[in-house]
This record gives sequence, C-alpha cells and structure tokens, in this order.
Amino acid sequence: MFMTQLTGLLKRISEKEEFPIEDAGRLLAQGLISEGILYIKGFGEMAVIEKEAIDGAETLSRIQCWTPSIQLSEADRVLIASRFADDLGAIELAKKLAAKGIPFAAIASKREESGIEGLADAFIDMRLTKGLLPDDEGGRTGFPSSIVGLYTYFLLKMTIEEIMSEYV
Repeated sequence: MFMTQLTGLLKRISEKEEFPIEDAGRLLAQGLISEGILYIKGFGEMAVIEKEAIDGAETLSRIQCWTPSIQLSEADRVLIASRFADDLGAIELAKKLAAKGIPFAAIASKREESGIEGLADAFIDMRLTKGLLPDDEGGRTGFPSSIVGLYTYFLLKMTIEEIMSEYV
C-alpha cells in the first residue's frame, strides 16, 4: 500500500509540477550559464539533497553548499529545500536572498500558512503534508519527505542539464 501511495505522489509531482520545475530549472541554469555558482541549502532531513548534489554519482558543475559566510554575487543562484514551505529557517534565508536580489528556487510542501512559496522566484510543491498511510490510532504514518525531495531534485537536475546542453 505504501508503494502505491508513494508512486501516486511521485506521479502527481511530475505531472502537476512540470512547469514550476521548468521555471526553476531555467532560473538556476541562468546562473550557471553566466558563470555563477549554484548554492544549495537543505533544512532538516532535506540536507540529503545537499549531500546528493555535492557528493552524488552525478553532480552539476559549480555547485556548493550554502553557508552564512558565503558572499553571493548577482550571477549566483540558490536552491532551498525544506519539508514544509513555512519552515522558519528556510523563510529566514529566503528573506535575506530576496533583500539582496539573489534569485532562488525552493522545494517544499505548501501547508495552510503562507511561506517560502511567496518569496521564491520559482517554487516546486512536493505535495506531501501528511503521512501516506492511515495508522491504528486514526492518524497518518509513512512520511517520505527525503525520498520525495530527492525525486524532485533529480527532476530539477535533469531539467537544468537539458537547458545547459543547449548552451554548450
């Protein structure tokens, strides 16, 4: 049952977030094409995206983890990933980037409260706000945010690579 629910969620992301993924891909590729650096910051379990992007088998060129000490240029781009769009750390970073005019994309799941989706230049909704399966106590269990985050990251990465191939 978990596999069925997870597969359905991943399919919804690829279908419903196709245009936001393309928008985010173009935004991030612009920075790489103009000799900028792509910085990634994952909050909580979404730090797995940083690890994959930096140390994975297939990395993008000029990609680094974001830290507060980094001096960003106007050519740089940032990808923020968090479990939910209302994550306080993600919102704080988004506000700093917006104030400096640094374009950024975000991956997170929207909830009731507005959050990073209103600040990001491109926002990809993971559409995961509760566990995928009902539990014995009437709640939900099986919250695969890191799996969904990585899947979304790979869709975005492949989009960036496709765009970059047109300019090389």
